[in-house]
Amino acid sequence: MSSRRASSGSASSINGPSVRESIAAAAARRTQQQVADEEARFAREHEKRQHFRRLVEPGILTRNSDEVSMAALRTLSMLADNLLREPDNPKFQRFKPTNTTIKQRLIEPKGALEYAIALGFLAEVEEFQPYYVHNKRYTDDLRIGAAILHEVLDRKSEQLERTKRWKEQDKAAAAAAAKNVQLAFMDDRKSKMLNDKREKELREARAAAAARRQSMSPPTSPAVSAVRMTGPGQTLSGQIVHGDDLDIPPPYHGRSQNDDSEGDDDD
Repeated sequence: MSSRRASSGSASSINGPSVRESIAAAAARRTQQQVADEEARFAREHEKRQHFRRLVEPGILTRNSDEVSMAALRTLSMLADNLLREPDNPKFQRFKPTNTTIKQRLIEPKGALEYAIALGFLAEVEEFQPYYVHNKRYTDDLRIGAAILHEVLDRKSEQLERTKRWKEQDKAAAAAAAKNVQLAFMDDRKSKMLNDKREKELREARAAAAARRQSMSPPTSPAVSAVRMTGPGQTLSGQIVHGDDLDIPPPYHGRSQNDDSEGDDDD
């Protein structure tokens, strides 16, 4: 009897798949089915994703400043993530539009409240108090809208960070250029001061050298100019001359014969 069972078991193992192979095949089929279902769901939700993207751009981003837009998107993302994480928590199922933070980040920014309504938060009144309460029929919308918010926030945050870096780089470049201009001005000013100082020292050196040369050279006698005398004059012999006769030497008188005879007498 046991031999028959063994033989039948061995035969089945030879002719058909093993238990392990069957389990693996079933898992593969489930995975394929999940992938197919996910692809089909993704295709069905394409238009809804596009609708949420249009609510963000141009709905929110184009109509508000970057600061206001980012605050609104982060608040919407927080509401959606909290409710997806704890769907049965009453605290996350609704928000009050009169709340100061909600008013600043969802009610006043253009397009933000429309996005919250698309997530499934619908207006209700309880005891004369307005609320926006999430309707569970919009759970898929909540999931899709939350995914789009993550997508936009990641892209926008990266863009803003890049813009911030560019502005900082431009600011640093402008500061460096201004510093270079200042340094160049200071260099020019210093060069001019040095040139002026050298020129002054050179002028002083030249003046000192000229003064030394003047002190070492002998004194020059004043030039004598011939001055023509006018009026009468008297020669050594007592003769008086006038006018132009001053330039004419007096006549020479030789020794007379009488003088010679007087000399002879003396002998």
